[in-house]
Amino acid sequence: MPNRLAREKSPYLLQHKDNPVDWYPWGEEAFARAKAEDKPVFLSIGYSTCHWCHVMAHESFEKEPVARALNDGFVSIKVDREERPDVDEIYMTAVQMMTGSGGWPLSVFLTPEGRPFYGGTYFPPDGRYGRPGFTTLLASIRDAWQERRAQLEASAGEMLSHLSAEAAGLAGQPLAAGAAALEAAASACQQGFDRVHGGFGGAPKFPPSMRLEFLLRRWLAKPEEPVRRILDVTLEKMAGGGLYDHVGGGFHRYATDAAWRVPHFEKMLYDNAMLARLYTLAHRAFGAADYARVARETLDYLLAEMTPEGGGFFSAQDADSGGEEGTFYVWDPESLQAAVGSRAAPVVASRFGVTPEGNFENGQTVLSVVAGLPELAGRFGRPEAEIAAILSESRARLYAARALRVRPGTDDKLLTDWSSLAVSALALGARVLGEPRYAAAARRAADRILERCRRGPELLHREKDGRVEIAGFASDYAFFVEALLDLYEATFAPGYLRAAVELSTAFEERFADPKGGFFFAGPGHDGLILRPKETTDGALPSSNSVAAMNFLRLSGLTGEARHRERAEGIFELLSGYVTRAPGAVARLLCALDFAGAPQREIVLAGEPGRPDFEELAAAVFASPGPNRVLVQADAGESLRDLSPLVAGRGARDGKAAAYVCEGFACRLPTGDPAELSRMLHG
Repeated sequence: MPNRLAREKSPYLLQHKDNPVDWYPWGEEAFARAKAEDKPVFLSIGYSTCHWCHVMAHESFEKEPVARALNDGFVSIKVDREERPDVDEIYMTAVQMMTGSGGWPLSVFLTPEGRPFYGGTYFPPDGRYGRPGFTTLLASIRDAWQERRAQLEASAGEMLSHLSAEAAGLAGQPLAAGAAALEAAASACQQGFDRVHGGFGGAPKFPPSMRLEFLLRRWLAKPEEPVRRILDVTLEKMAGGGLYDHVGGGFHRYATDAAWRVPHFEKMLYDNAMLARLYTLAHRAFGAADYARVARETLDYLLAEMTPEGGGFFSAQDADSGGEEGTFYVWDPESLQAAVGSRAAPVVASRFGVTPEGNFENGQTVLSVVAGLPELAGRFGRPEAEIAAILSESRARLYAARALRVRPGTDDKLLTDWSSLAVSALALGARVLGEPRYAAAARRAADRILERCRRGPELLHREKDGRVEIAGFASDYAFFVEALLDLYEATFAPGYLRAAVELSTAFEERFADPKGGFFFAGPGHDGLILRPKETTDGALPSSNSVAAMNFLRLSGLTGEARHRERAEGIFELLSGYVTRAPGAVARLLCALDFAGAPQREIVLAGEPGRPDFEELAAAVFASPGPNRVLVQADAGESLRDLSPLVAGRGARDGKAAAYVCEGFACRLPTGDPAELSRMLHG
């Protein structure tokens, strides 16, 4: 008989609906039963594309003896961390405090009031890997609950105090957004750089998108060779290694080795959105065609494989295919030749390191770039252009051959916050890469959120199977406001700017903490032992970091000082991290960089779509300077009630014109794209 999870919409929860474990979804019913029966709660948090979540499910949750131990001694709750990131935020922080590390599956034991007293991540069924066996652990926890209850309760009380202190932030003195603080942060963010393989530290290696974006900003402000080397080596090695899908485009979650060769194969929407944005920005800054290629292929992957009918974006793709990790993505010499033909196979194998020995399991190879075009041209005695053509044609054939394999599962829920990151990446790519189809895709996704997930001033978090549910979190509001601002700049459709202003106001009303910053959970999120507050950037940027940048941009666009004051309040709340652990708040540092730079205000007057207007817009987006606001003025000044920047600024003699102001001084308007470019690069 299916358990209670059969009534849920989450793909992750539905994966566990046939477990013999008497699972509850998160909610009052589970805790009421725990109180009535005086049992501890076992809380298991994961997500649908999590490999080790699958392993623990197969080893433990599908087994009758384990289910019996859980059902007899505990009330068991299963949570999809992507649907309830607030619950995950609280208990992940607790486990990190207990053990020094975290991850998924997250396994936490709670009092009936929800206070954590013991936790970890993956537990094998029997003791191994230096971890206790899960069945042994359950017996120990049950005995401790019966015999040492007071000790566990005291431990839970102490943990709740620690969690409350963490939610209060690491405040220090009011932080001046100046060059000294930014240079010190940039220096700290360079620590641990791997000079050979790029990235920071050793295995496992996660793509450091936010840290690199901050360092790119610092390079633009002060071009220094060490920073440029960090950026180039890391971007090249990530895109050349097995972390990147050389056949279908897009990035896997992380690399299991220091050289980026063998990934953990799941693909997350948010990783690909942030990396596409990063490679687009790097292409604009450095003029590197290869960075543009990676950005395009990543965005094209999102459109080809992660976009449902009607627009928007699925959440993730699994690492496993047919129960085996990575089999969808790997090749051996035989399968490679069958796909591309005997003429091309030696070139492709030499390019990507496909050998009989392989670099993965069972003689299989994860594709990595091991030879450049000049080397291949010399080796095979053919012109580079011919080698490039062979590789291009072979990529299409590999993709077609791979499509016949058992595909990884796709988590097809649509999350407002994650989709918003993709909207931002596509909006930027549309202008910088000259791809109008990206703007069209971004508009479809944003319009879907506005039409289905917005209820008056309220945003909802998740759409699945036509049902929109779960009150929005701070990340939904902050990320979507950012996406709307980015989409407005890409399209100049005024409705997006108006929606951004309205939702920013709703964000303030729902999540503001009178003591500073913004809570992550809102009034509609139930059963929490405290209101969590995102204080650091993790796999995703924190809602406070993104909100700080939003407020600064809105301050420039609207002229309202209260927006900047909100940003400064976030800086003060998190100033301790900026000075003591800047690598943990890299996205916040981008906002601090924006706040400390001279504000450049750009008004484009004219009609979007006309050649004269689009030439000026192209000049704006070709400029790598990130610290500016951009607004369009039309003849009717339709945005005058929102932005004083448009007042009195119109087209000149019927032709588009650009107005540029900086440091409270304005240049003469120009209709010459070359002159505008000189202004912006000056």
